[in-house]
Amino acid sequence: MVVVVHLADADPMWNMRVAANIIRKFAHHILLGRLLLIHVPHEFYPTLEGLKRNYNDPEERVRFRSKQNVDYAFLLAFAANLSSYYLMIEDDVWCAKSFLTAIRKALASREGSNWATLEFSKLGYIGKLYRSSDLPRLARFLLLFYQEMPCDWLLVHFRLLLTQKDVIRFKPSLFQHMGLYSSFQGTINRLEDDEFQADALDLPDNPPAALFTSMSVFENYEPLKAYSTAEGYFWGKDPAAGSVFSVVFHQPARITRVRVRTGSDERRGDFLHAGVLELGRQRRADGRDCSAYTTVGTFEKGTFEQRGLERGVPGPVECVRIRVTQDQSEWLIIQSIDIWTAAGT
Repeated sequence: MVVVVHLADADPMWNMRVAANIIRKFAHHILLGRLLLIHVPHEFYPTLEGLKRNYNDPEERVRFRSKQNVDYAFLLAFAANLSSYYLMIEDDVWCAKSFLTAIRKALASREGSNWATLEFSKLGYIGKLYRSSDLPRLARFLLLFYQEMPCDWLLVHFRLLLTQKDVIRFKPSLFQHMGLYSSFQGTINRLEDDEFQADALDLPDNPPAALFTSMSVFENYEPLKAYSTAEGYFWGKDPAAGSVFSVVFHQPARITRVRVRTGSDERRGDFLHAGVLELGRQRRADGRDCSAYTTVGTFEKGTFEQRGLERGVPGPVECVRIRVTQDQSEWLIIQSIDIWTAAGT
């Protein structure tokens, strides 16, 4: 891992003091090339005067956010050839324990899929991951539209232009904002991520899989949203005894733990009132289900969680299935399906 610090303050004396302080504290990492400091002279910046006042922002605010876009653009351009991936964080964040391991695990879960941005925090421009191959065009994009809107808004447009429609955000968040004062005129900024978790080692594996259900899907609340990191959840109509929701793995996996959460705070009745969780083998030729299932437990108040599944069902399985065992009048929301596997599967 290489850390790049962009000293972007307009005061050269402040930059020199901070650089000296960093060199004194982290000389070993600098000598090993693990920590790099950069600064871009003011004359390299585009004009920051007379900018468009979109959204009726005050002139000072427009100048601040426009310079911030250019700051990021220079940082992205510098970092483009340093590694395979680039993670943006700010200087006033608290990192979860083993956050790097958690990110590697998240990347493995998305292997082979198309994405532009992976998010590890719900706040602004904290914890956003990109492929380094995308950094040059992201830098050009920020420079092209630097005066139009704040950077986190521009990044949404960039993601959509790269055809990633849904936000891909991993939970729990790996980074927490700690600072009290904004860099804009020292205003109070109490932003906190309520989904931050200090210990990030308990993230599920969720092996690559296809999702199927016998229930009618309401609008765009498709099955994938219960299993992937996309925002939202699965919402099925009229669940009845015998209705199923199936996770069919691309490759067999040794399952050690499964956790399923149903229902929501907004729709408290739309949880699984009665159901079981089953592990399946002998995937069918059409790839949509398995032929043989073993029931491993029942849902309690809409939730299922069980560890040690490898002891009851030794060997790899190819399907995980939720089966409704009783008719219910309420629809069914599946918030999340989390699956842990044994090492090496």
